[in-house]
Amino acid sequence: MANGGASRARFLACGDTALVVEFGNQVDRALSERVLSLNAALVEARLPGVVETVPTFRSLMVHYDPLATGAAELESSINRLLEASREVRRQASLWRVPVCYEPPYALDLAEVAARVKLGPEEVVARHSRKRYHVYMIGFLPGLPYLGDLDDRLVLPRRAEPRVRVPAGSVAIATTLTVIYPMESPGGWHVLGATPLALFTPGREPPALFAPGDAVLFEPVDGREFEAVRARVEAGSYELARRALCR
Repeated sequence: MANGGASRARFLACGDTALVVEFGNQVDRALSERVLSLNAALVEARLPGVVETVPTFRSLMVHYDPLATGAAELESSINRLLEASREVRRQASLWRVPVCYEPPYALDLAEVAARVKLGPEEVVARHSRKRYHVYMIGFLPGLPYLGDLDDRLVLPRRAEPRVRVPAGSVAIATTLTVIYPMESPGGWHVLGATPLALFTPGREPPALFAPGDAVLFEPVDGREFEAVRARVEAGSYELARRALCR
């Protein structure tokens, strides 16, 4: 299904309990802003039957209760929100995340530096000076997909993925960077690690970051990394964060 008008969004049925609103086919900040704006509008509108919304790079999945609403009715309501073109203020946070880019955490830093023809210090400088946009959360609970990477650091994924990537690893591939919230297989290039807990069951919300947030990486040495980790484990560490209004 496709709607007319300026929004140029596609509506795709996902079974009988979800509707996907698709805005494009690439990783793009403008598309992300449209996804997040619709998400905020839906949260504010509180449409009957809407259970949950899930933002992705280029689309928004809307889960609904089929006993309370239907796909056609929901599509019509969403179209009205899209056509209204009204600014909806959404809350977001700017996070300052400590990252150690030293051994034993910088598993691929030397290899990445050689491949992009930069010194390791310059790779760290370029990676940590960017302010990253949280496009979406996915793959693992709490894993943020952050963009956009410095052009000089863009590389394809590793030819041979690792069976185990340590929890907290900060890694790059294509135009993005991620933080692994838990130990997992993975094919991204690991530049460092953070001691933060990205996903905590029982916390509300359990994921530390949300789509639309911004992230700054702050390099720390191994000693400070261990000090922060000890405070995180003791529950006494307060991560630097600032509220943003979009």
